[in-house]
Amino acid sequence: MAEEKNYSRYTVTAALPYANGPLHIGHIAGVYVPADIYVRYRRLRGDDVVFVCGSDEHGVPITIRAQKEGVTPQQIADKYDGIIRNAFQEFGIAFDIYARTSNPVHHETAAEFFKTLYDKGEFVEQASEQFYDEEAGQFLADRYIQGICPVCSFDRAYGDQCENCGSTLSPSELKEPRSMLSGSKPVLKTTRHWYLPLDKYEPWLREWILEGHKEWKPNVYGQCKSWLDGGLQPRAMTRDLDWGVKVPLPNTEGKVLYVWFDAPIGYVSATKEWAAREGVDWKPYWQSDSTKLVHFIGKDNIVFHCIIFPAILHAHGDYILPDNVPANEFLNLEGEKISTSRNWAVWLHEYLEDFPDKQDVLRYMLCATAPETKDNDFTWKEFQARNNNELVAVLGNFVNRALVLTHKYFEGKVPPRGQLFEVDTEAIDELKTFPSRIATSLEGYRFREAMQTFMDLARLGNKYLADTEPWQVIKTNKERTGTILNIGLQIAANLAVLGAPLLPFTAEKINALLNLSVLTWQQGGSADLLAAGATLEKPTLLFTKIEDEAIEQQLQKLNATRRANTPPSTLAAAPPVSEPGPAGRDGKPLDPARPEIVYDDFAKLDVRVATILAAERVPKTDKLMKLTLDTGLDQRTVVSGIAEYHQPEAIIGKQVCVLVNLAPRKLKGIESQGMILMAEDSDGRLVFVAPDQSVAPGSGVS
Repeated sequence: MAEEKNYSRYTVTAALPYANGPLHIGHIAGVYVPADIYVRYRRLRGDDVVFVCGSDEHGVPITIRAQKEGVTPQQIADKYDGIIRNAFQEFGIAFDIYARTSNPVHHETAAEFFKTLYDKGEFVEQASEQFYDEEAGQFLADRYIQGICPVCSFDRAYGDQCENCGSTLSPSELKEPRSMLSGSKPVLKTTRHWYLPLDKYEPWLREWILEGHKEWKPNVYGQCKSWLDGGLQPRAMTRDLDWGVKVPLPNTEGKVLYVWFDAPIGYVSATKEWAAREGVDWKPYWQSDSTKLVHFIGKDNIVFHCIIFPAILHAHGDYILPDNVPANEFLNLEGEKISTSRNWAVWLHEYLEDFPDKQDVLRYMLCATAPETKDNDFTWKEFQARNNNELVAVLGNFVNRALVLTHKYFEGKVPPRGQLFEVDTEAIDELKTFPSRIATSLEGYRFREAMQTFMDLARLGNKYLADTEPWQVIKTNKERTGTILNIGLQIAANLAVLGAPLLPFTAEKINALLNLSVLTWQQGGSADLLAAGATLEKPTLLFTKIEDEAIEQQLQKLNATRRANTPPSTLAAAPPVSEPGPAGRDGKPLDPARPEIVYDDFAKLDVRVATILAAERVPKTDKLMKLTLDTGLDQRTVVSGIAEYHQPEAIIGKQVCVLVNLAPRKLKGIESQGMILMAEDSDGRLVFVAPDQSVAPGSGVS
């Protein structure tokens, strides 16, 4: 595990969004809200931080959109860079610089990286057969090819990845490949490229990640281990395209750098731009061991940021490596995967138009339901409930009550604190614990946990006022009432300090109401942030209720999208987006009951108790595990999606329930002969459904 050390500076990067479309809530939840929270927290501690991001303008999706719209790739990049940049700014993501990979400094930096590796002999030049569109007269990069996924049979998988099941692919693996330029079947044609021999770096990567970074999130560590266990192969770092960073070698017309070579280098070039603007040296932020490098990304970028980019940095030799890569899972929308091509999304710029004063409401929702350990779901009804029942009723209510009562009883001035009773000292003592509790969560990249703890501070304030009842005490003891409200206001002040990274717009409002000067994280937990006699502003509401009509408008918008995406023949069967079903004990909506069946249907299922004899991860997947089971009837192989939550060595010998008469199905080339029964706990982890005592393998379950 990486040693704990004190860093003198922090370089924090957020994944560069493709400038081929606007941002949606999946992007924000997965990458930008957690990155922004982390950076604001570090700054509040007084740390030296640079927070960099920018538009990735060289991806194939940009050229595809440009061809569809009959414009140049630069025009597409300019359009969406503006939309993305403005949305980030209005939403309050506090980048130090938001750059562009089309900027000259980036082209120079990326070319220098490539030339350095080339001069050191790190690349392998080789000819290979690649798909070529004869009608378009062009070699096809991975994203120019679509076909049927060999894993899940999705018919619009790309040549590098299936966006339906998440499998990483190569063009040759697709069934029935077709060109996205002409729709024709591509042919194989010889071309030459420069390959990064990842197999050469595999021993180093294995030691650096598997031995040196066991503290990484399980989904990140597990996906890296799966790739390494499957064996790394050389990967081409150049492409046959006209749009991108030109290969800086002679006789390479029509060739550019692979976007996943040049895009991460955009972090470096963005830092150079920022440093030039600020008049500081950029090198310590990338070339000093005193700097902590953290990449915030989505799970589909793990291999690029944890294996390919570190290999490039290592091969170059002058750069530090990432200390952590906290990747989140995916956010779904109303039970369906977010899809830009189907317009099944909540677009950030549209949200800001519909809810112009509610940046922190979305921020709260996306953090409180962050897909940190598993894919999670955004629903408009939950968005409304969290605003009305938590932000309005808990956080806003407490701050408002403390201010209203102070204005009513003490003319809007902080009353002095008198004699303390046990209820007071208990509140003050608990208040002191919150900075370290929230900090521990933030430094462990558990942002959902940090937000929950922050809201617990507001709950502490509400409970304290409810227990002490200053509106009753004022009738007989004004001095005692003053003490109660002093402590209540100190809790409110701490909400401003500790909430600044989490809910920055709200923290600013509380600061303004309390007339607080800028405070540091280290001052949090104090019950002396407000001096007796300090004047408070007149109370205003931090949050307002979201009415049903506003939510209904959003649901109607999604229903219109669903109708547009549904063939007329099946439109009547497409269920509308509606309210969630009843909640379970953890408060989350339960899935609705499935259609009714008869006993004979149930009787067809043959569920037996089996013992796990062997277990291993399926290479190049982050969820699948290959199990060998003793079913009592035989020994068989079952592939199960449990690898995110269970270690192979820890489950050998466990008993499980397995559906043994399920028709076999191939997953990643492995024939799976059954299905394990699993349940989901309150944290979203999959747990085994098993007998509470050992029974003989093959015992029936009825």
